[in-house]
Amino acid sequence: MKASPDKPIDPETPLQLLLFVDKRPNSGEQIRHIRNYLKNLKAQYSFDLQVIDVGEQPYLAEHFKLVATPALIKIQPEPRQTLAGSTLVTQLENCWPRWQRSVEEYLATLESQTDSSSPERPNSTIDSVAYSAELMRLSDEIFRLQQDQEDLQEQLRFKDRIIAMLAHDLRNPLTAASIAIETLELSYSPKEGLNTRLKPAVTAQLLKHAKTQTRAIDRMITDILQAARGTSGDFQIQPQKLDLGSLCQEVLVYLRDRFQPKEQQITHDIPSDLPLIYADPERVRQVLINLLDNAIKYAPAKGTIAFSVLHRTTQKVQVSICDDGPGIPEENHERIFEEHFRLKRDEAQEGYGIGLALCQRIVRAHYGQIWVDSVPNQGSCFHFTLPVYRP
Repeated sequence: MKASPDKPIDPETPLQLLLFVDKRPNSGEQIRHIRNYLKNLKAQYSFDLQVIDVGEQPYLAEHFKLVATPALIKIQPEPRQTLAGSTLVTQLENCWPRWQRSVEEYLATLESQTDSSSPERPNSTIDSVAYSAELMRLSDEIFRLQQDQEDLQEQLRFKDRIIAMLAHDLRNPLTAASIAIETLELSYSPKEGLNTRLKPAVTAQLLKHAKTQTRAIDRMITDILQAARGTSGDFQIQPQKLDLGSLCQEVLVYLRDRFQPKEQQITHDIPSDLPLIYADPERVRQVLINLLDNAIKYAPAKGTIAFSVLHRTTQKVQVSICDDGPGIPEENHERIFEEHFRLKRDEAQEGYGIGLALCQRIVRAHYGQIWVDSVPNQGSCFHFTLPVYRP
């Protein structure tokens, strides 16, 4: 029945009933029994019945807060009454005389009104209920659309922040790489085909510096792209046999220039007898560099960073990176791994708020765990596990 909220009640059928049913096979016989009983009543009494499949009109079921079907609801005359359960026909037999009396009282009320041609329209009718349910559905749809709009707006704001930060952060390594390359270019002799103005050691240092800065740029762009690729369920890795000890040593050498400006000391404990792990080398490299970068950032000048690898169990290897920086409040130990979350103290600093979230996605894609142990003003220790290779 199409909802028509302005349609008045027909005085010939003042009793209005809703029968809620479903398509479960085990309720079919009960529904047929109820339908037959109502059909017999229809031959003697006048009433309006609408049969509603809860699967097709769930908002009507929600409107009446139904917890079971089949259910029969008398919505007019008021007060509303709901019958449900396996003894629905028996309940209806007991209620029917009372319902008929309420119909008679309702009709008598209509006749007593001064303007009998315009009787007061009751609040509860089949049409008005359908109208209310449709409003409920539309309200939910509007709420969902508002949530989608807020999510999209937040994504746009995040992209704007990323673009601004990336433009700022790329400037320094780009400038450094450009200076190194221009210096090499100015000292190059086209005729002799070699560098004539710089000593070999200086040339090697400039090349190394340009390469380091280029890698830093590549890592920034990679982190941004990985953060935009969705959840860990969509995260692709290419695991293989991997010598974790060698990879850790490579990363420490790669980041050596980062420790020196702050005169930080790094200690490391990387056992020579570590078992091979089964992991994606580039992804693990990303995790190591991100966590070490954070340690460098937060450890004070002349501070200490401890790097260690432990063969934790026969199935897992654990990497730990600790610093003596300001630490992380306990209430934020979980939140720091959320996408875009940043501590209040870091909001004015460079960065994207995606590094730890990316680390977590990589580690979880390897079926490992990542967590932090930290006390404010006593430093932080980040730990993560990776699977041991099993031939």
